[in-house]
Amino acid sequence: MTMSADLEAEIRRLHNAEHWPVGTIARQLSIHGDVVRRVLQLTAPPTTPRRASIVDDYTPFIAELLQRWPTLRATRVFDMV
Repeated sequence: MTMSADLEAEIRRLHNAEHWPVGTIARQLSIHGDVVRRVLQLTAPPTTPRRASIVDDYTPFIAELLQRWPTLRATRVFDMV
């Protein structure tokens, strides 16, 4: 089933600008809730930069350890780090 671009834009507007939940949008526009969810999934979520991890500095060391000893337990790796 194809949907007009106007209806898709209206669904996005009601969800993003008016902050209507999916069920309310579906009820008001007389369409199924799954259709509303599908239209909302087509929009890409806003990307946020990845936060630095405490482990980032040790990642090469851990990778080398696991390459040399693949059966090494996590507790031992933790002790070595």
